[in-house]
Parts: sequence; C-alpha cells; structure tokens
Amino acid sequence: MSDFQTKLEKYAELAVKVGVNIQQGQTLIINCAIDSAELVRLIVKKAYETGARFVKVNWSDDTVTRLRYDMAAEESFLDEPKWYAGEMLEYVENGAAVLHVMSSDPDLLSGVSTQRLTNHQKTYGKAMSKYREMQMSDKFSWSIVAVPSKAWAAKVFPDLPAEQQIDALWEAIFRTVRLDRLDPIAAWEEHIANLKQKSNYLNAKKYKKLHYIAPGTDLTIELPEGHLWVAAESINAKGHTFLANLPTEEVFTAPLKTGVNGTVSSTKPLSYRGTIVDRFSLTFENGRIVDYKAEVGQDVLKQLVELDEGSHYLGEVALVPHSSPISQSGILFYNTLFDENASNHLAIGNAYAFNLEGGKSMSKEELEQRGLNSSLAHEDFMVGSAEMDIFGIAEDGKEEPIFAKGNWAF
Repeated sequence: MSDFQTKLEKYAELAVKVGVNIQQGQTLIINCAIDSAELVRLIVKKAYETGARFVKVNWSDDTVTRLRYDMAAEESFLDEPKWYAGEMLEYVENGAAVLHVMSSDPDLLSGVSTQRLTNHQKTYGKAMSKYREMQMSDKFSWSIVAVPSKAWAAKVFPDLPAEQQIDALWEAIFRTVRLDRLDPIAAWEEHIANLKQKSNYLNAKKYKKLHYIAPGTDLTIELPEGHLWVAAESINAKGHTFLANLPTEEVFTAPLKTGVNGTVSSTKPLSYRGTIVDRFSLTFENGRIVDYKAEVGQDVLKQLVELDEGSHYLGEVALVPHSSPISQSGILFYNTLFDENASNHLAIGNAYAFNLEGGKSMSKEELEQRGLNSSLAHEDFMVGSAEMDIFGIAEDGKEEPIFAKGNWAF
C-alpha cells in the first residue's frame, strides 16, 4: 500500500472514530461532493467496520451547484427545502451522526447575484432552523473534514504546476490533522488534553471582559454570566464525545450579545458562500455592527451582516495561538475550517448553547434572555496575528494578559 493510501485509510478512521465517534448500531449521514468519492468510500467502509447500522451518502457537485445559481428560475431560490430539512431532522432525532466532507472551490459562486445568495441562505436557514438548534446544542454528533478539489488546490497553490497542486493540498491537510504522526489517534488525544488545560484555566478565571489590541483592532468583548470556554471535544445528548472540526486548535466561548464595543480588522480572507471577502473591518457599539468596510467583497460582506437582525451581532469568541501548526505552515487555505485554526477568530451570528452553563437544555428564548445571540448566520472570520495582545478583565477591573504577541501568555 502506498504512503498516500495508508494516510487516506488513517484519515477515514480518524473521521469515523474521533470526528463523529460512531457507536455500535448508529446511523451515519455523510454530506459530500463528488470530488471526495475516494475518501468517502473509505469512510463508509470504516463506519460499517466500527459498527454503524446504516450509512447514507448525500452527494453534491460544484458544477451542478453553479449551474443552478446561473440558470434556475429566480423564484426557485425562495423555495424552502422542507423535504431535506425533514429528512435530516428525522435522522438526528433518532440518534444519527452527521459528517460533512468539504471540497468546494472558494470562488465557486463568485459573480452570482447577491440577491440569489441571500434568498437561498434565508430559505435554507429557515427550513433548517430546528436542525440547527439541535446542532448548536450538541444534541447529536457531527464533524467536518476536507478533501482537495482541483479548483481549491489551484487557489491554494497557484505557483505549483497543475499536476502537483492536489498532492500538495493533500499533504497539507494530512499534516493539519496529525496524520504525519506514528499514531494519529493518540496524537489527537494528547492535543485534546492540552486544549482542555487552556479552557479549564479560562473557566476558572471567569473574566468579565476581553480586550483585543492589534493594528487596526481595539475591541472590548463582554462575556455573559455563566459563560463556558470549550475546547475540541463536545459531548452529545447520549454522553458520547465527538470532534466537530478536524483540524481544531481553538478554545472558544460566547460573547454577551450587547457587550461588544470598538473596531476589529480581519487578518485573513474570508471564503463565504463561494465568494471571497478580504481586508475588512467591523465597528461595534453595544454589541451591534454599526459600520463595516471591505476592500474586496463589500457587497458580500453587506449580505452577511444584513442577513437578519442577529447577523449584526457576534456569536463566538475563539482563541488560537499564532504558533498553531496551521499558522506556522504559512499556507492560506481559503477555507474557514483551516484558516480559523491558524488565527484568533470571531463569528458573526448564532451562538452555541453549550457555551453557557446549562445552555444545552435551554430554549432559544431562554438563551437570548441570558445574553446569547440568535441568527440564521454563524460565520467565522479571522482577526489574529503575531501582533495581537488580548487581556482578560476581571470583575474588579484587574487586567491580566491572555495573549501576548499572538500566543498564549499563560
């Protein structure tokens, strides 16, 4: 077996046993593009070997997706996909796990009418609202992994000969998920334990606010009472662990919806719904985005911020050291799954219920009363750099360094 095939087998095993952590008799749903067929077939095999009852694969295709946005009737983007939402809801309510295998072109929907993009996101988000609530409350296991496509690899490695681009992206992905280690699963167990040490420290501190300082950034973020810092592993309603992102380098919590003030500047491009937004800044007053500017993708940024009322607020605060392996690789992936794990980041939109004490059992209304944001959107964007300092502000006003020059200060 070639080195590549060996790593691909280990990647499939990692997705099944660490990502969604399939249990005996459990159903697995895989959402993926046709570019990922080789890995997906291995994942299906590994899932059955691990004890899955049934594996269902939902295939998609970038070319077909783009044809729809270019040629479908305008009114079709107002149709809610209730059939799909109903199917997915039925599966997860009955204990299924969901694995997303990403491979799309970062520029797939470049040039598409923003109205079509907005209409699709609103109708899709409305149909999937109950599913999304369950996902954001850890009711079921879910995970995301990635596979190179020709277009994505060309975007990441434009200076390489075309025939080398996919191989280069595969190697980069393998390194980010620790498949270059002798025992990748053991390496992940050690990594998860290290991240938990950071979240335990921050939870013990119970900071009232965070203060971000960097070029183009001076931002204060208040944290809600009872906030929880979470790292890597999540626990579903049945008590089984899973890893929502492979890779992951972050420790994160939820901000107080109305407690964000100041300006923050992006440090990496954002690939949003098949288009790129770059070199942008957001200004907040009492939590709400009151001004936003982008040198690239201003219309797309406008679409994101103005999707609904909740998309004018933040839903996540995530800490990632500049020394993370993904950051140190120097590779810009144009894919949030990777780029967010190379940089401190924030998320516009919905907050995770599990970032609040007792939040998993709270209703949407109860979460909002406790200060968490609600929105159809949840979009991470990168703000960290080697020049960023972050201070934790205690209840008595005392400031302590959390990050110094882009890395952990404790």
